[in-house]
Amino acid sequence: MTSTPAASATAPPLSSPMPVPYRRYALGLLVAIYTVNFLDRQIVTILIPDIKRDLNLSDSEVGAMAGLWFAILYTTLGIPIARWADRGDRPFIMTASLAVWSGFTVLAGFAQNFLMLAISRAGVGVGEAGCTPTAHSLLTDYFPKESRARALAIYSMGISIGSLLGMALGGIIAANWGWRTAFFVAGAPGLILAVVSAMTLLEPRRGSNLIAAQAAARAAATIPTKVALKVLSKKPTFWFFALGAAFAATVSYSHSFFLAGYFLYTQPQGLADAAAFYGIGGNNAGTSYLGLGLGFSAGIGGVIGSWIGGWWCDKYGAKDLRQFATLPLIFPFIGLPAFWYVAQMDDMVLAMILMIIPNIGVAIWYGPVYGGVPGLVPPAMRATAAAILLFVVNMIGLGAGPTLFGIASDAFANWHHTQAGTGLDVATCKSVAPDAPQFATCFANQVEGLRNTIYWSTSIHILSWIAFALTILTIRKDMES
Repeated sequence: MTSTPAASATAPPLSSPMPVPYRRYALGLLVAIYTVNFLDRQIVTILIPDIKRDLNLSDSEVGAMAGLWFAILYTTLGIPIARWADRGDRPFIMTASLAVWSGFTVLAGFAQNFLMLAISRAGVGVGEAGCTPTAHSLLTDYFPKESRARALAIYSMGISIGSLLGMALGGIIAANWGWRTAFFVAGAPGLILAVVSAMTLLEPRRGSNLIAAQAAARAAATIPTKVALKVLSKKPTFWFFALGAAFAATVSYSHSFFLAGYFLYTQPQGLADAAAFYGIGGNNAGTSYLGLGLGFSAGIGGVIGSWIGGWWCDKYGAKDLRQFATLPLIFPFIGLPAFWYVAQMDDMVLAMILMIIPNIGVAIWYGPVYGGVPGLVPPAMRATAAAILLFVVNMIGLGAGPTLFGIASDAFANWHHTQAGTGLDVATCKSVAPDAPQFATCFANQVEGLRNTIYWSTSIHILSWIAFALTILTIRKDMES
């Protein structure tokens, strides 16, 4: 094992100093916070068709608003906040971050144009930048090594639960009271949890019985980011994990922002029939059903995938570290064919059930990646490593993914206009009134562009598969603890 400056400064504690009941409570609270994190982040996905119509946005603008504007501040602030978390008061960082992103979620409901909405989403990114690196750092102090992957995988279930609630509540609220009300409702729980976090979340470094963690905090203050990057430069497994997760997230984030619109545009009758089948009424029952359907498929599939990934790594990864790559390598061959089939179905009841399968694959890598990365670095660098990981994953997956998806969708739509000789394009279609003769042509080509992009974007999983496969060659050498 190669020594590093940080490794010589401190050694990880042999076991967690926190009582088991408090560990469970803290994990539950952090899952709740992460759930709100993703509720506030993902609620926009089901609201995009209404926002797009009311604010007259193109797919390129939607992708930039949902992806790039959010990701720039979210990712760039993540590393300095993580450096702070490596030596500072992590419960305070978590509480402040939670209050900030919840407040900006509420402000999104007041947006009157693209710029106002984009700034509000960037503000959500500012707050959320302090969430996951801080939580990862806390959980690796709360839990001993032998249960770390499972704890981090359980924490990652907040992604699935938050996505479920965001899409389900967002769809119902938007259908009956409007998309602005959905943002107001989404921001409220985070403000309440911020108070709970401030009062009950403990900082392990304050405990006199956690000498090793205190030493790690002191060491972190002397480890510049350049040194941390130098340590990680000698860990190819870290970069393979990061790129594998980033390319997988490119597809899942892009689809999360555009799939609701795709189904609403292509299957209005199927959604209405599904809503009637379940007895869902009210205004725009199809939208309410779609939010519930996408939310539950994402939530159920995500929880299953998170749990299986963490369980597999704790059980089999302890015996052979190469097992961290097994599930991310296998599942694309199961999830992608299921997704391709769903994307051309008109039975929206069965479609939402089958969507559970690809959503398991969306979360299957959380346990291997989030559970494996902390073991690749010394304790003093864990929050920084998590932040750098999230920087790569979110800048590529969340920032570039939806943005390029929106650009590609508009490009395909323009191609269809050219092939049909309509004399129109996406830019001119924005000024076409709904009652104009050209509107149907604009809409049809927009939908075809979106359809093309949804199918072709899944090819990015090839890059993810290659990156995860490469970890098999390096993980046994790179793992420290």
